[in-house]
Amino acid sequence: MFMHPFLSYHKILRGLSRHWFALFAFFYGGYVGLPFLAPLFMQLGWHGAGKAIYALYSLLCHQLPQRSFFLFGPRLTYSLAEIQTAWQNTTNPLILRQFIGNADMGWKVAWSDRMVSLYTSVWFWGLIWYPFRQKIKPLPGWGLALLSLPLAVDGLTHLVSDLSGIGQGFRDSNTWLVNLTSGAFPSTFYTGDAWGSFNSIMRLLTGSLFGLGVVWFSFPLVAAHCRHQAPLHARHTAGSTPISSE
Repeated sequence: MFMHPFLSYHKILRGLSRHWFALFAFFYGGYVGLPFLAPLFMQLGWHGAGKAIYALYSLLCHQLPQRSFFLFGPRLTYSLAEIQTAWQNTTNPLILRQFIGNADMGWKVAWSDRMVSLYTSVWFWGLIWYPFRQKIKPLPGWGLALLSLPLAVDGLTHLVSDLSGIGQGFRDSNTWLVNLTSGAFPSTFYTGDAWGSFNSIMRLLTGSLFGLGVVWFSFPLVAAHCRHQAPLHARHTAGSTPISSE
């Protein structure tokens, strides 16, 4: 007896759907984890493998070093001026993004801090969601929009600011925030992109909120779809005639 090809294909899909979260955790986890292997490979002296990861993720991210995390060095982040001193005295983003680090400063992660917070948070929130999936109701569409709004505002204002030149825009000095808070915080909080600055905090926070919204909105829907799929095997076998192998 031959099994209808569609039924065999559907069985595979149903098997995959039952394990969709494990597949997500493994493959998406690899996707968000690979950028962290680039600095590790560079530190180990595996420069070919490290540079291959930088090249791959450069297609997905601007990789500006002053907005990236560095590993295996004395500091997690470096200012634009420090990058210019170590690399080239330029504000050209096409040149700046080529700096991947060195043995003294450490090596940058293969995508920016915003990309780390945005994409890695989806994986992180997914792992948090899974044990409580039976108790969490899907987030409504307006909730997803609300959690996405801070990212849109922060990303758009950075984009507009960069039109004035790298290091020259209103998000680089944040004078508006100094006036708004009457300069209550140290100058390092207002200027630049270093870890602990307003800009770095906003990129981390807004990316994490977006990731939370994506998981909260979509994962319960995906789980419900996989759980309640119609048994197509029975549906197709009921009206079909077995095909003899003879």
